Amino acid sequence: MSPVLALTRDLIRRRSVTPQDAGCLPLIASRLEAAGFRIEHLRYGDVDNLWATHGSDGPVLAFLGHTDVVPSGPEERWVSPPFEPTERDGLLYGRGAADMKGSVAAMVVALERFVAANPGHAGTVGLLLTSDEEGVALHGVREVVRHFAATGQRIDACVVGEPSAKARLGDLIRVGRRGSLSGTLTVRGVQGHVAYPEKATNPIHAFAPALAALVAERWDDGNADFPPTSFQVSNINAGTGANNVIPGELVALINFRHATASTADGLRERAEAILRTHGVDFAIDWHLSGHPFLAPPGGRLREVVVNVCRDLCGIDPEQSTGGGTSDGRFIAPMGAEVVELGPVNATIHKVDECVSIADLERLPDLYEAICQRMLD
Repeated sequence: MSPVLALTRDLIRRRSVTPQDAGCLPLIASRLEAAGFRIEHLRYGDVDNLWATHGSDGPVLAFLGHTDVVPSGPEERWVSPPFEPTERDGLLYGRGAADMKGSVAAMVVALERFVAANPGHAGTVGLLLTSDEEGVALHGVREVVRHFAATGQRIDACVVGEPSAKARLGDLIRVGRRGSLSGTLTVRGVQGHVAYPEKATNPIHAFAPALAALVAERWDDGNADFPPTSFQVSNINAGTGANNVIPGELVALINFRHATASTADGLRERAEAILRTHGVDFAIDWHLSGHPFLAPPGGRLREVVVNVCRDLCGIDPEQSTGGGTSDGRFIAPMGAEVVELGPVNATIHKVDECVSIADLERLPDLYEAICQRMLD
């Protein structure tokens, strides 16, 4: 059994449902410490984080990942138990196989091999892992970056192991991500009897025209690197449960996935202006999960990752800014160039999540080659 397959299986067995680590980080820390890495355990709240480094000075190349996974859902719906790694038809099944214990294992193996072959390499190579990526992400990389700012730790380039591929390893890399701005919107009304609407104010009726305007609004046209900003409502709740009561309040969850063509402040102002224009009595609690970021065309890491995919996978990767968010949103503001490269994402968060064993066994080669070319 290959080292990366063995380590991935060992990690899957650990029931590290976010924000629990279930022993994954101590296992990895012991391996990297034996390989000569300096180990720093960073715990914030109930979240474990690991920062392991080898080398000195710059440039600093970091690999970024997470050991936590989403819940399995009903285990009886899985063909094999979600926390018992199982191989079938060239695939490794288990929760976290693709998102992202396979990538974490590949990073560990690649770093072990790289420092063994290059003990006096230039610069610094590091591995940053957290157990708080799939959840609220308050005490994971977000908090570690604050620690780095206080201690002067820099990161110049960062490879995130999120599953990026569409059909086969290397066919797509993420060179940026959109920002995510969420809001909890409360529309205030006056509760009353449905037979006497003149004595009440229905917040559903009040919000409906404003909602139509928000949905119809073209927030921007995007740009060469990002699609246009999108607006979505993910939940609306109002009512008492009785069909003869006009509710006194409506609560809606809204979200913008925004490109660099718009700012979070600008989107907040425009959304609130639309609500005021339609006479809505409202309050909004805004939450910014992360700003958009982009590895610039011509950036060294972006060029290296593209060439590694071409040379080792025989494919010219699509360079995308699509998808959701990742912890790269916390690293990019440090001034780091961030690129995401990982296995196929077709089954992530699903029942019977799996990863191609062939892709998994090639992934350390890609990560090691990135180290070689960035720190030559």
